[in-house]
This record gives sequence, structure tokens and C-alpha cells, in this order.
Amino acid sequence: MSRYLKKGKSESDIRNADADTRKTVADMIKAVEEEGDAAVRRFAASFDNWLPESFRLTDGQIREIVDRTPQQVKDDIRFAQQQIRFFAEQQRASILDIEIETLPGVFLGHKNIPVNSVGCYIPGGRYPMVASAHMSVLTARVAGVKRVIACTPPINGKIPEATVCAMHFAGADEIYILGGVQAMCAMAIGTPSMAAVDMIVGPGNAYVAEAKRQLFGRVGIDLFAGPTEILVIADETADAEMVACDLLGQAEHGPTSPATLITTSAELAAGTLAEIQRQLKTLSTADIARVAWDECGTVMIVDDLEEALREADALACEHVEVLTKDPQYFLDNMTNYGALFLGPETNVAYGDKVIGTNHTLPTMKAARYTGGLWVGKFLKNCTYQRCTPEASVTIGEYAMRLCDLEGFAGHREQAALRVKRYQKETVGEK
Repeated sequence: MSRYLKKGKSESDIRNADADTRKTVADMIKAVEEEGDAAVRRFAASFDNWLPESFRLTDGQIREIVDRTPQQVKDDIRFAQQQIRFFAEQQRASILDIEIETLPGVFLGHKNIPVNSVGCYIPGGRYPMVASAHMSVLTARVAGVKRVIACTPPINGKIPEATVCAMHFAGADEIYILGGVQAMCAMAIGTPSMAAVDMIVGPGNAYVAEAKRQLFGRVGIDLFAGPTEILVIADETADAEMVACDLLGQAEHGPTSPATLITTSAELAAGTLAEIQRQLKTLSTADIARVAWDECGTVMIVDDLEEALREADALACEHVEVLTKDPQYFLDNMTNYGALFLGPETNVAYGDKVIGTNHTLPTMKAARYTGGLWVGKFLKNCTYQRCTPEASVTIGEYAMRLCDLEGFAGHREQAALRVKRYQKETVGEK
């Protein structure tokens, strides 16, 4: 039977906080629809104190930024992108077009067609999210997207140059220093200075996430995303220092980021609570992580690993670290998660920054029905069919009867026309 040593905010508390966000975003979308660039510029000036002559960087500006970026930074970015590109390429290679003959003369198939244009949002604000450029721009490129644009906000009135390097190295066709809801609207709706895209992707704050929700349908999106989440599943073989470190490592994302420990060990649970308080005294981002832990942190003690599995699947968290004697048990049996990190040798930071898997993952229990961003998200699986005349007669006769069954007279005539026409042709040939 599970019991809580500590519990974070309830789902109802979280929902109530979302109401103001929804109205603000709706008003901003309407303004961009009606005013275009004027609204985008007004929001950029108001929210980011940023009003350049053009939000889009020129090729010359990009070259200058790349040239003055420290070589070690560029080398590290290229290393991370090499890992992410390789894994994405292997995923793309696993997605195959097919064509099969299901009956004599009946050929069915599907093609995996890349989306034509994608807008990638790379968050900034509190942190320059350099890695998000790899995860979105580069992955779209591997999928074969023809036009990939990227937006990132200024940070304290300055261009985040390492992020620009990452977007450029990843293959962005257009780079804009533009953030927030105004960036999402400009990409999705289009303005005289930015052609609209077919799909928008990437993580962001609550306002960016809500903008994606409200713009979905007008454009495609990768997935609905909320504050980042971490779940650590641990038994008596784990140590409190590592558990606390990994929980706080994600709590620093923002004050609403849930961090949860499910453990079979009451000793580890108590030790982790103490260790978190110790580490918060020295963590440079403790001002954020402490609020997230105090308001959204949870510690649950369960009787055994089977119960841990049930509770973990019910939470359907974004990041799930497994610090148990047998991590394979959770890989074999767990069904609801964004990404698994198996054993103490790996951790969420590896996945977020460099190891090769994508860090744009489902939150707020969306892992019950979707995985994260990957090359497949940028591909449309489109079917086709063709028949020989003889096969058209065979299929048509079935179709006529089935259309009669449902009362679709026009549908029936489509089938009847082919039966009549091709029956004559095939009889004539004989």
C-alpha cells in the first residue's frame, strides 16, 4: 500500500492556474491574425524589450556569430549533434515505404512523406536552451523537411550566440531572434516578414505550450507539453545523494516542475528528503529548484517493485530514472513514459543535452498515448491504391453491396460505373 512522505500540487490546483494563460494567449493570437508584424513587434518590445530592425538574422550576422563563438563551444555542439543525428538517422532508416499485392491485381501501399515546412521553437528566457536546436531543427532535417525555420528569444536584450550556432549547424534555413507566443503565432499564422509553416515544434513555458494548443489544427504540432517532469524509481540499492541530485537537476527548470520519488525503501525516502535540503544550500539555481520542490515535489513509499510499476504507469511521467537492482524489469513492463534512463550510469541530463535520444517529450500524462519528438513526427504516412481492370470488377461488386447496406447511393454508383466499364473490357479481351 503506497503512502506519501511529501505531496505536491493537485491536478485541480494546476488546472485553475491555467485559466489566465489561456485568455492571454487567445488575445495575442487574435492580435497577430488582425495586425500581423505590428502585433509581433509590439509583443516583442513589451515582453522581451527587443525591437531590432528585423527579427531574422542575415547570413552575414550568422557568420559573425559563428566566427566569434569559442571553439570549444562549437566542438561540443557538433559532438552533441553528431550523436543526435546518428540516432535520428537510424530511426529514419527503420521507417519504410511499402507496396503489396493484397489480391490478384490489387496493389496497396504507403509512402512516408516529409512535412514541407516546420517552425522550431528553441526556448531561452531563464536558460539558453542550446540543445533544443539539435532536437528540433536537426531531427526535421534528417526527416527530409524542405524548409526549417527556427526562433529563439533574446536573453537580457542580447542574442544567445551559442544557440544561434546550434541552429545554424543543425541546418536551419531561417533564424529569427524572436520568442514567446509572438514567435509561435508568427510561424503558424504567417506575417509579411515570415512565411507560415505547416508544423510548429519545440518546448517552452506555459504560454508557449498554450499557444501550441490553440494553434493546433491551423498547423500541426509535435505534442502538447507542460512543465518538465522527473520520476525516480528507486530501491534500497540507490543512494540518497544521487536521487536528490537528479530530482533537483530537473526541478531547476522552473517553479512548476514536478519531481517525484517512488521507492520501496523508507530509509532512502527519508535520506533523500534530508539530502535535498543539504544540496539546496549550495545549488546555484536553488531559488528556482526550491520552489519547485516545495510546491511540486512528491515522495511515495510503496511495498514492492510491482506496486512501483503500477504507480509509475499511472503518473505517466516525462522522464523516468530507474535506480533499482534490476532496471530491466521496468524496460520490459512499463508502458507509460516519455523516456527511460536505466541504471545509475545514466541520467536525464545526458538525454537532455548530448547522448542522442530526443529531449522533447510528453508531459502531463500525455505519455499514455504518445511518445516524444522524433523523425516520425515530421513524416506523413500516406496510403495509395491501384487496381487492374479485372481486380476493379471484383472489388467493385463487393463495394456495390456494401454501399447498398449503408444507403450510400452515390458511393454505389462510383463502384457500379467501374464494374460496368471494366467488365465489358475484360470480357471483350477474352
